[in-house]
Amino acid sequence: MNTIENLKKYNQTRILKLLENASAQNTKTLLTDLKKLNFDEFFETYNESQKEIKIDESKIKELPYLVKKELNPQMNKLFFDLGMEVLSSGEYAVVTMAGGQGTRLGHSGPKGTYSLDIGGSQKFLFEVLKENLEETNKKVGKTIPWYIMTSPENNELTQIFFENHNYFNYPKEDIIFFKQNHLPLIDTEGQILIDKDYHVKKASDGSGSAYNSLKNDGCLEDMEKRGIKWIFIGGVDNILLKQTDPVLLGMAIYKNSQIASKTILKSYPDEKVGLFCSYDKHPRVIEYSEMPREIAYELTSDNELKYKEAHIMCNLYTLDALKFLSEQKLPYHIAFKKNSYLDESGKEIIPFKPNSYKLESFIFDGFPYFDDIALLRGDREENFAPIKNKEGKDSPATAKVLYKNYHTKR
Repeated sequence: MNTIENLKKYNQTRILKLLENASAQNTKTLLTDLKKLNFDEFFETYNESQKEIKIDESKIKELPYLVKKELNPQMNKLFFDLGMEVLSSGEYAVVTMAGGQGTRLGHSGPKGTYSLDIGGSQKFLFEVLKENLEETNKKVGKTIPWYIMTSPENNELTQIFFENHNYFNYPKEDIIFFKQNHLPLIDTEGQILIDKDYHVKKASDGSGSAYNSLKNDGCLEDMEKRGIKWIFIGGVDNILLKQTDPVLLGMAIYKNSQIASKTILKSYPDEKVGLFCSYDKHPRVIEYSEMPREIAYELTSDNELKYKEAHIMCNLYTLDALKFLSEQKLPYHIAFKKNSYLDESGKEIIPFKPNSYKLESFIFDGFPYFDDIALLRGDREENFAPIKNKEGKDSPATAKVLYKNYHTKR
């Protein structure tokens, strides 16, 4: 089926009329771009994402977890030694998801290039993560390979940034960039958006894209060649992220788990964090927006929240687990966003309110493919200083205070 037939099949009336009105060059540009799109696959994904997520409360159970500060000295040492053995053997790698832009922070570049004054000096988010890795490198006498996931929007700028800063003196051969996938944006009437340059308007398709992108860009193969057995995946915007916690790693090894995660205690019932639970006998993170209110507020006999282990993007995998997940098709969720587009005449329309859907998968949607997950709860004050907003909660100001307090106590 050719492109025009696909456009008719999926009722893309706006694009069809736009093609009638466009210049020869713009028509060629748009058709060339549309030919790359698998219409059947995209609309199947879109239709699936439109389905209401139904949570069966009877299937939600607690997941077992350990609390790091409550481990007895013998168990803590056992986990620590097991973890350090892997770190010292060069069988460990780190993946940083850095496909986002710093727009919400008032920063025009990739989010990882945002800088803030911490520890008495100006540091970029990438630089903070690099220093965390370097600290472990010095202890174990190895260089941990660092894989950085960019997006089509920020890939070039991210790589130029690292070149301009001499890779922050991290071995260049041990920093590997790879791009996450992106998908077309589609409006509330099912019309694919076209950008002002006559290309299909696309957006990165969420953190769950990491699994497939690691495979497609050859990173999993590279890890295998390097002898990597364990991989940590975290975000770019938590300046207290512990990327190389030997206790978390050792616990996963001891429990013979293929996946593990560091959690923190949920502060209050309505806190906007995803929560770990067992759902239909498999580990799962349920987003705060999808969690039934009764479950979110449910208390134990000790008058504590029953479901309180928050996901903070601090996840650990065996290489085999990542290989398996790279072959799976994760579910997609929809996010309602504001996006400009070309109308039928070629005029750019800039909306004043959300008008279109972005399709995204989440990294924790890979967890239910496994029978168990090893969870280790850490202190919030030691592990979580996110930078999500320009001001107020989870802002540079709050993160700087948390960072300073943590390093003062060390």
